Amino acid sequence: MKKITASAPGRTCLFGDHQDYLGLPVIACAIDRNIKLIAKENQTDTFVLNMIDIDEIRIIDIHATFEKLEARDYFASALRVLRRYGCIPTSGYTITITGDIPINSGTSSSSALLMAWIRFLIEAFGINQEVTPDFLSKLGYESEVLEHGEPGGMMDHFSIGVGNIVYINTKKPFSFDVIGTELKGLITGVSGVPKETIGLIGELKGNALMAIDIVKQNYPEFDLNASEIEDLSKYRNCLPDRLIPYFEAAIKNYYYTKEALKEFEKPVLDLKKIGSLMNGHHEILRDLLKITVPRIDAMINAALKAGAYGAKIVGSGGGGSIVVIADPEKEDSVIKAILNAGAEEAYVVNVDPGVRIIDNIEI
Repeated sequence: MKKITASAPGRTCLFGDHQDYLGLPVIACAIDRNIKLIAKENQTDTFVLNMIDIDEIRIIDIHATFEKLEARDYFASALRVLRRYGCIPTSGYTITITGDIPINSGTSSSSALLMAWIRFLIEAFGINQEVTPDFLSKLGYESEVLEHGEPGGMMDHFSIGVGNIVYINTKKPFSFDVIGTELKGLITGVSGVPKETIGLIGELKGNALMAIDIVKQNYPEFDLNASEIEDLSKYRNCLPDRLIPYFEAAIKNYYYTKEALKEFEKPVLDLKKIGSLMNGHHEILRDLLKITVPRIDAMINAALKAGAYGAKIVGSGGGGSIVVIADPEKEDSVIKAILNAGAEEAYVVNVDPGVRIIDNIEI
């Protein structure tokens, strides 16, 4: 009988929130908070999923094809996608799932669980394709976003599937580059305010795309991927007032991501410079897209007052978590300040190498 252990990290977005669905780049990194999946062959025709942290058990027939998907049932959608690639379950497993990624906090606990599940299934039953980080990431995206018709992008799956610090170019043809393997002074602060993902992303995406479409109708030569901050005054005149913030946010957030990429490409990272760009990016998310909540604002202000170089909200917004870059010598005082500002948790994180099989043994 086989015992397989798979692990997948959470992720944090350093630059490029609310950019990937516009075909603009993001810089994200996998962080060493993980979902672990320990699977033991059980000589039945069922997967028995023990989700310890949420006190739930799910039983799935290994032959189920899931003609109809329930909303957000990623266990089912992954099985459906993997079957198409020749990964066909042939024996049952009893699976224990645990993790230390805060749930619904903007650090991708659901995508990490999905990626660990996909990696386990491939390890257990094989697949008709070479298993590369790129391929695993695409399977995650297909299972979570395309199968369910959700509005998200590819950032979560590529951060977790590829690991490290990754620059993700989301426009076609899609590409990614690993631009770093460590980042000192990285802190995550969890607000405890549940984030509001699908509705919020849908609304912001709709408004941004509408604004870009109107600009293109008036200026056919406009190309978002070639846009610069200086272009704003020229193009905003053709937009109704209510859409200007979304257009301005798209152009300015893109600028901060491009500037950050230049910094990450240098041989020695200037944490102060990266922190300052992060602050600029956060102001756009807070003032133009208005995705913060009072507790997030308080946590960020406290971190900066305690000497952090930069801080921003992570992910879709409406709650969730923040990412902070601090002087490594000041990590403890920054963490204390974030907690005192009302955070549920705050801790140092390190860059993680991505989804992986920890062991595959006979028992």
